[in-house]
Amino acid sequence: MSSEDRFTASPGYSFGQLQRALDTAVHATDPQVRARARDKAARWEQVIAGIASGHLTVGSRTPVADTPTWVTLEVAHGGFATGRYLAESPLREDEMERLRSLPAGTPGSTNRERLNLWYLGDEGQTVLLHALRTEQYRVEVPEESALLVVTWLLDQGQVVQALDLVAELRPLMHRLRFTPRLTANTAPSGSTVRLESVGTVAAAIRRTRVPAQLAAMRETMQVWHPLYDRLVALWCVTVDGDLPSLADDAGKADARVVGGWPCQMWPADWAERRRAWLADADAAAREHRDTTAHRHAKGNFARLHRALERCPVDSRALSGREVGWVRRALANTITRHGAPGSETRAALRSIQAASVTHPTYATLAQVLAGRLDRYAPDGGLPAIDPIAGDVADGEAPDVPAGSPIPHHLIAKTMRALEAPISDLITRGVITSGEVLARVLPQITSQLLAANLADPALATVYAHTYAAFRRRRSLLLLNLQHQVQFDELPWMAVLAPLRTDRDQVTRAAQQTLRQGTLLAFTAFPHAILPNPLVREIGALATQAGLRIPLVEEVAADIFMGTFTTKWRDAAEIASRALAGTLYARYYDLPEAAFWSQQRPGANLVRRWGKQTAADFAALCTERAKEAQTANDGGNWAAGNGTVLEQSQIITTHNLATLIEALDLGEQARQIAPDLAERTLDWVVRRQAQPCPDHHAALQMIKNTAYAWRQAVFFLSLCDEQTQRAAVTRLQEHVTRAGIRHRFAPAVDGLAHVVGGGRFTSHGTVDGHNARRFLGWTVGPHWCMPSQAERPAATEDSV
Repeated sequence: MSSEDRFTASPGYSFGQLQRALDTAVHATDPQVRARARDKAARWEQVIAGIASGHLTVGSRTPVADTPTWVTLEVAHGGFATGRYLAESPLREDEMERLRSLPAGTPGSTNRERLNLWYLGDEGQTVLLHALRTEQYRVEVPEESALLVVTWLLDQGQVVQALDLVAELRPLMHRLRFTPRLTANTAPSGSTVRLESVGTVAAAIRRTRVPAQLAAMRETMQVWHPLYDRLVALWCVTVDGDLPSLADDAGKADARVVGGWPCQMWPADWAERRRAWLADADAAAREHRDTTAHRHAKGNFARLHRALERCPVDSRALSGREVGWVRRALANTITRHGAPGSETRAALRSIQAASVTHPTYATLAQVLAGRLDRYAPDGGLPAIDPIAGDVADGEAPDVPAGSPIPHHLIAKTMRALEAPISDLITRGVITSGEVLARVLPQITSQLLAANLADPALATVYAHTYAAFRRRRSLLLLNLQHQVQFDELPWMAVLAPLRTDRDQVTRAAQQTLRQGTLLAFTAFPHAILPNPLVREIGALATQAGLRIPLVEEVAADIFMGTFTTKWRDAAEIASRALAGTLYARYYDLPEAAFWSQQRPGANLVRRWGKQTAADFAALCTERAKEAQTANDGGNWAAGNGTVLEQSQIITTHNLATLIEALDLGEQARQIAPDLAERTLDWVVRRQAQPCPDHHAALQMIKNTAYAWRQAVFFLSLCDEQTQRAAVTRLQEHVTRAGIRHRFAPAVDGLAHVVGGGRFTSHGTVDGHNARRFLGWTVGPHWCMPSQAERPAATEDSV
């Protein structure tokens, strides 16, 4: 393949996603899940239609025809643009009110254009200038700060720059919102962060519903049981003699019925009581149509109900067999639950009623949501305690005072809590590196904005940066890179105004060190996700550091080569880890390998980028260890084996960050704990059942990546700690019941800790020990057997 060949993406992925969304929309039992699936299906239909028409070019930095790179696009799962602009949204109520106040003849071909142009006039500029100075605005999509920057430029007398910016925005003013929401500023301070706003959390809590099974049970207890008891009592008054019951062999299906017979006595008020009961039953059936299916056609309730409908005054319409069924039904319920009015039946109903008198989670969720309404919907919670207490007297109808708010609902509200990142990790609000990447921009934005001298402009910059980081990444081919923040025209015009202040640089360095250590300690089993890598890169730039950070590349879009930063990261890893357990376990190339290459011979330009041919060749050669099957058609798995080697050789940023940030001493102190926790996670994950083959493959890949992290952390420990870790691992694997298939990995680690090495095939001569890798072409030796997987159920299918 020549350096000019270009890759394109197949539409097959989009069709698969559409099919899955449609299946969920049709078959899901939860109406909210069905609604979300319909929305998802609509997005994938847009993707497919755009590809078919040529309006969308998947894999490009500008996937939507005639659209600048800076426009924020709606992006579906996998990085596929749908073609919709996120800033092209319906006018809000406040905007409609503003529009109605505009004089007739205001220029513009659309309502959006009329508003944008009005804000460029004297009155609009006054409104935006006030918002700038008071910081009373909110930026949800980056485009919404564009006219704020124009306003600032005009106020500072920089008319030429302002007009140039307006000229660049002008072609899309009829579609995009270039102004912010004018409201109180509720952004976190910069030292604290939050995951979501109060309004978002309150809306999610309000969607809490009573599960269908629980709702049916409550209605059975509160509606159908009282009706059933009245029905049984009504038939009992027709019995002559003792009430029917089952004989001593009541546990048998054909147990003998003893006692009197029904339909022998007809009280004077029979017709009235019958009519009243039937009317109440009909009303209940209409109101609770979805929960009446439990009344089985051959059940006691149904038999007595049908018989009652045919006995307006007596039982002449019933056959002898049908009267016998009435007697049998009475005997069944009286024997099991007691006669109507008896202490036995009353005690049973009391216990059952008590089980459903407690307020449901859905009811308590409404109470909690009401408490959240006291706070600004766009803001966060300063503390949890004020909204976490028991229900107060009179706070909510039908909820007893003192009822506690469930812990899982309180946990949901913590998503709006404003606190330092470390606190949110401890509380379990930030649960992964991906979530950490969502909140870190709230701090980064403040640091970057501090390089602007004007406080009002710095605030605009910070809001825009935070909004930009919420953009979803595009699927990109041919070594293209994601749109950068400085490519936004209204941010690019501010570049000459930024000055790198020493104080800001030091703050960025400190934040970078703290954020990196938090990622290591909170999620030691997980590689740094791409969004977090990008945010760490932004902090590194602000800190004045050039760190070759590498991303995780998807196997199905791998271009077969790597840019030079992968080679730079590999050189750092080889030097920093020389002679360590990691270097021996993964047979890292010696540091001299990289310096001995002829200068420039290993660099090849492809798609306008400098690539490292020697690094790519080394990864390809090393990947042969995992390519055990002659399966040339499985190109994605083949790519995966190469990409895994690129992660191994570079340590996927671990060695790079520790060296660049001078974290060696701190890393060595926490390494034993991180290694132990990571190995424990590997064993637990390996022991969890995998519902299907794909899930098993994903489990193997994730545990192999975590295993690599654990080996890295162990490499920072002394030999005694390494041996103790292997001993604990062997015991844990045995207790977890997975030694029969995971022993080769454990024995392989023990072999290298003891001073041994693997062969070129990743094995140990004469032993079952193996190097644990996540990707293979062909069957993986650690794949769980079919017997280890749970039986398929209707839900899983």
